[in-house]
Amino acid sequence: MTKIEKRQEAIKPIAPFTTIEEEAEYWDTHSVVDEINQGTTAGFHLNRKSGTLTIRFQPEHIQRIREEANQQGIGPTTLARMWILEHMQEIEKKEAHTGRGSR
Repeated sequence: MTKIEKRQEAIKPIAPFTTIEEEAEYWDTHSVVDEINQGTTAGFHLNRKSGTLTIRFQPEHIQRIREEANQQGIGPTTLARMWILEHMQEIEKKEAHTGRGSR
């Protein structure tokens, strides 16, 4: 396993540019990796986002979902996701009880 050491001094941010020309001139003479040298560990964050699913509702249904979510103090997409997952759990319980297995 690689040992990770903290840098003695932080990489300083670049001052904001006043013009596009100034920025272009800077990047013509600099690289985004100028501050990284041999032995510098560059990390990244692996985003483990879930996939997305678009579901269309009639406007009156969207409004009802928003109202219910507001009453519960959560967002409408969170509420819809909770309802769908609850329904899926019910199906899984029924399948386990009847011995049908997953779909």
